[in-house]
Amino acid sequence: MTVTQTIETVPGVAGLPPYRAAEDPWTPDEVAELHAELQGDAERLRREIGLAETGIADLLRDSGEGAGDDQADAGTKNFEREHEMSIANNARDMLQQTERALARLAAGTYGICESCGEPVGKYRLQAFPRATLCMSCKQKQERR
Repeated sequence: MTVTQTIETVPGVAGLPPYRAAEDPWTPDEVAELHAELQGDAERLRREIGLAETGIADLLRDSGEGAGDDQADAGTKNFEREHEMSIANNARDMLQQTERALARLAAGTYGICESCGEPVGKYRLQAFPRATLCMSCKQKQERR
């Protein structure tokens, strides 16, 4: 026997994102706060990417000067370079997600699951504003 859960949803009103019936509706102030948070995150991530790229360039420049380094020094430099690259790549991914959320907010599609078309959920978006899938679709995706 399978049990299906139906979730009542409410479409967004006056350009506000949709929400689930068990949640409080979005207010213009909440959406403005969300927009400001995403904008701030985007600016912070751009700075992080710039710093990481500068760090990578410095490490690459220094790697040529270490002709007399022993294996431990060379390994440490490689580790630091890989670490900086990882930080930069993660920041780029987060920036892309953030810019996508901002674009969806501007287009009026923010808060709609990209898989099933149902609301992602206000509380989920408040916890993770870059979410593009509702919880059930996200769980299905993670099971694959």
